[in-house]
Amino acid sequence: MERRHLLAAELFAYSFANYEDHLGIGNMRFERSMPDEALLLERAEDEGWSDEQVVAASEIPATEVGEVRRRFRCARAVVDAPDAAAAFRAGVRCSIEDAIAEDLTDEAAVERLVIQVCYRAADLAFLLDREGKALSEYSEALRVEPRDEPA
Repeated sequence: MERRHLLAAELFAYSFANYEDHLGIGNMRFERSMPDEALLLERAEDEGWSDEQVVAASEIPATEVGEVRRRFRCARAVVDAPDAAAAFRAGVRCSIEDAIAEDLTDEAAVERLVIQVCYRAADLAFLLDREGKALSEYSEALRVEPRDEPA
């Protein structure tokens, strides 16, 4: 799976393994449409496009462009993380921020967050398989606390 597919998986809320299952079978949505949208958003971020420019260049509705751009920034943080542990941490952070924004106040909301963290764990397993590494190799990185992170 190429970086553009990983970005698309994150952007459109597919687990990496599920997204990979859709590749190579002629599904143009997964092969081209979603990765192309992710790459367009990347270009927009890199070149400092306005929301209006993004809407004009894409099929993203004006009412959704801000949220889609936020999701893209999260996707890039996960995909471009230096290793699987950092990707997992970035993904969990995004999931928690989303849950808080959606008002994490009841048991159903907590359960949705638990499900998202489980998806993040599945993506971590996918990335570990790609790297040929064991989870134990990232034990320390997964336990870093903010005061331990470099400034």
